[in-house]
Amino acid sequence: MRLKIFLLPISICFCLISCQIFDSKKDIDPSLMTNSFAIPQPTPLANNKKEYLHNICENWYNSMLKNSGFSGGMLVASHGNIVFERYQGFAHMHQKDSLQNRTPLHIASVSKTFTAMAVLKLFQEKKCNLDDELSKYFTNFNYPGVTIKSLLNHRSGLPNYVYFMEELGWQRNEFVKNSDVLNALITQKDKIRNIEKANRHFNYCNTNYVLLALLIEKLSGTTYPNYIKQAIFTPLHMDDSFVYTDIDSIRATPSYDWRQQTAEFMNLDKVYGDKNIFSTPRDLLKWDRLLYTNQFLSDSILTQAYQAYSNEKSGIRNYGLGWRMYDYPNGYKIIYHNGWWHGSNAVFIRLIKEDATIILVGNKYNRNIYRARDLIGAFVEHYTADNAEE
Repeated sequence: MRLKIFLLPISICFCLISCQIFDSKKDIDPSLMTNSFAIPQPTPLANNKKEYLHNICENWYNSMLKNSGFSGGMLVASHGNIVFERYQGFAHMHQKDSLQNRTPLHIASVSKTFTAMAVLKLFQEKKCNLDDELSKYFTNFNYPGVTIKSLLNHRSGLPNYVYFMEELGWQRNEFVKNSDVLNALITQKDKIRNIEKANRHFNYCNTNYVLLALLIEKLSGTTYPNYIKQAIFTPLHMDDSFVYTDIDSIRATPSYDWRQQTAEFMNLDKVYGDKNIFSTPRDLLKWDRLLYTNQFLSDSILTQAYQAYSNEKSGIRNYGLGWRMYDYPNGYKIIYHNGWWHGSNAVFIRLIKEDATIILVGNKYNRNIYRARDLIGAFVEHYTADNAEE
């Protein structure tokens, strides 16, 4: 699919949009230097450029989301400057409490970006090697060739726990924990269908990130929710973000289907690593900004994260270590991740060369959220992309 900018001529866009690569070593906000990550200050934008981007986003929002029943938040930033931000709908549909910029929403599989970067952080600290087999850390895990890297890039060959736990007879009134998934893989391997040899091909699978969350706990000596909080959320001042646990049942915003029916809490809703992070567009922008610096991960490790690992099929769609991507033959890449769980949708697009970010999170199912990729054209001359949602 070739994107055409339907709002203004593309020639105008490129007169206004800079391709300057963000310099993460300059302009650090001094207020965040103590016990915090130092967030880069926005690079000033010309008023006409900011207005232009705002108008592009507002026109798209009005045509795609405003009258589509959208409930959620949208934020677009250029060089750290918020050029468009909008919130619509309700945190609790039946209470009619307006959704705000600090309302935490389930970001679904965008959670995988945090899990993956946490694993790479532990790798950077030399607590593991990416080529280590998982059986090194869980000795009864009898799946030869399943390495940390193959879990990160979805080449493990493992089937999806979302299906096999039910097929194994797990009771719907009993909550599944991460450890239950691991135990099932170990003790009931002979009953689990669709196990494939590792590293044959890409197969997006939530099981991989459930196991990675357990690995983080093994290597860090603390729980996954606590590790993500202490290593990322607290020092980054992501004050409205958390990994869901039982103590969060009140502040966790529920999700709804397109008919505004509440998505009931089910037995898979306590599993984390693959999902279960609640956040806001503003907090996700902080996460984006941190990854332009080398405070959390070095440039060399981030380069590995953004490498395409599944090249057995032709095309530009690929997967790195925790990130989806459009990987073009000329070396240009669009880094992103989508999410979907129950009625929650999320889109997190990072245009690294252009230093632009597109974030949408909704708590009421809305397919148009995934059309946020249309806005890439405000920053990039053209691109080809499939229409896949997740």
